[in-house]
Amino acid sequence: MHRSGILTIVAAAIFATAAISAAADTPANQPPPAPGNHNESLVVGAGAKKMTRTFIVHVPPGFDGKSKVPAVIMLHGAGGSGEGAIRETGFDAKSDHEGFVAVFPDGTTANPTLPARFLTNPRLWNDGSGRGAIGVENVDDLGFISAMIDFLEAHYSADPARIFCTGFSNGASMTFSVGLNLSNKVAAVAPVAGHLWEREKQLAYPVPLLFIVGTDDPLNPLAGGKVTLPWEKIENRPPVEDSLREWERMLGCGPQVQTARGKGVMEITYDQCARGGEVEYYRVTGLGHVWPGGKSRLPEKWVGKPSDSLMATDVIWDFFKAHPRTPAAKAKPIAKND
Repeated sequence: MHRSGILTIVAAAIFATAAISAAADTPANQPPPAPGNHNESLVVGAGAKKMTRTFIVHVPPGFDGKSKVPAVIMLHGAGGSGEGAIRETGFDAKSDHEGFVAVFPDGTTANPTLPARFLTNPRLWNDGSGRGAIGVENVDDLGFISAMIDFLEAHYSADPARIFCTGFSNGASMTFSVGLNLSNKVAAVAPVAGHLWEREKQLAYPVPLLFIVGTDDPLNPLAGGKVTLPWEKIENRPPVEDSLREWERMLGCGPQVQTARGKGVMEITYDQCARGGEVEYYRVTGLGHVWPGGKSRLPEKWVGKPSDSLMATDVIWDFFKAHPRTPAAKAKPIAKND
């Protein structure tokens, strides 16, 4: 097994230059990590904010540690884990078939002294909404993900032009935040059943967006409104398309084109974007708050019905594969007056 990478990162702010020291450098003659799952960790932050962050890296067969490969970061939903996201989405099997590195990070709990529990001590992402203890404490998830990307490039031959991020629910909202705030590091993003909570901002680089949601999602209803979360907390959710309109605004996109894909799947695209990139949106009829084509770990009374009408993992990888960061996009950020 590949040795666990432990880095110490001292950051004055999310995007400040980090001082990083490796606990153990990889010998030049060490073989590449073997196919399968590797548990990795980073120590992020300083002082009272220092914490050990964990993630699983899945290596596909044939990985030689020399050739640059794509990396797909999959962010779990509220109460989940990186390990659970593997079972839920099947991105490990997709990695094996397509040859990319799949990465499954863990969010943080409100009480790190107790075991993570879905209802009483869930792992969460600081997704920009300011909700809950994770938001109030301002956990630096963006700093963690940024450092993790650097680690993947250094230790797993991740191609800087093909770093992608996807996520579900709270992980989808974190994916929106990653695309917005780390647009210099990710080539494309694909949130599933979440919201972009940050408003009136601007992308520094044009990041293509794929979004998927079910028409019967009780936790992210298309029209918005009050929802009751599994831990009996009531929240008010905005309409789903508000998030898409923000991305369209930032990319300067033109009119939408709707295409029925069969089996109750509607595809909506905005591909004429003045600032680059594009927005692609799938609505799945009858789908609840469940990864499309995946395995739900929660009762139907909480999240609604599953659906195999669209296989999200396949669709997302096809989108990512078609949207590497081009040299022009990497070199030329969006002008502030665009």
